[in-house]
Amino acid sequence: MTVQELYQSIGGDYDQAMRILRMDKLLDKHIRKFTKNNLVENLLAAGESMDPTALFEAAHALKGVSANLGLTALSNAASEITEEFRPGASRRLSDDEVKAKLRALGELYRTVAEGIRRYEGA
Repeated sequence: MTVQELYQSIGGDYDQAMRILRMDKLLDKHIRKFTKNNLVENLLAAGESMDPTALFEAAHALKGVSANLGLTALSNAASEITEEFRPGASRRLSDDEVKAKLRALGELYRTVAEGIRRYEGA
């Protein structure tokens, strides 16, 4: 499986990732690291406590890394949480709605992580 085939299988935006990283070798290196960082785990843990600062920081970090890697759906999901907890912004969602969005984000991440594991094993 090529890195481009990986992106097709996980619904990622290969072209966006290549605009940032510019080389398949770098994209390969960073996509393999993605499942080894704790960004999603940190975000989900922050969701358990509903700590607004931790939710903002974890979602913001995940949004940036996901966007740079062309993981658009994951980046968009993280962006929703980022904006919900941006300092100075008014909350629009209930805690239950936030938790539902976090569950959906967790599912998106699992799909991406499974694809990356298949890619690493190929």
